[in-house]
Amino acid sequence: MKRNLPATTLLSVLLALAATPAAAGDVPGLIIKTSPHSPAETLDRLEHALEANDIGIALRWDHAAKAEGVDIPLRDTELLLFGNPAAGSHFFTSAQSAGIDLPMKALAWEDADGRVRLGYNDPGHIAERHGIDDRDKVIGNMQRALDNLTDAAIAPD
Repeated sequence: MKRNLPATTLLSVLLALAATPAAAGDVPGLIIKTSPHSPAETLDRLEHALEANDIGIALRWDHAAKAEGVDIPLRDTELLLFGNPAAGSHFFTSAQSAGIDLPMKALAWEDADGRVRLGYNDPGHIAERHGIDDRDKVIGNMQRALDNLTDAAIAPD
């Protein structure tokens, strides 16, 4: 027997699901690693690794500090925007819309269990999102570089 849920019940379920935070690793296209360092130190270490490899820093944004400024409590959460035009510009020659996802971003945050996470968008996912299917070598190089750079940021002392 088929049974339909009342619209209000269905709406309540959908709202509850929408309000449920994604667990680490549950966000399509987002690569997430665990760091033994604080969010700030994790991004400090990533920033140093990027600069040592001639990758430019565009912006560092402290979400928690901004939230605190408007009386919203938020666990430590910081964002770093960075890029290498020699790599990323190849995305634009295939699909300029990729500019919405570049420069690259890395987010370091303390989760509800007190673990520090470092996440970044997989360049392959960005390419797929924008229909870029002619830059496999560039994508592979970016994926390897980001894996190595983020591994350096989360390496134990």
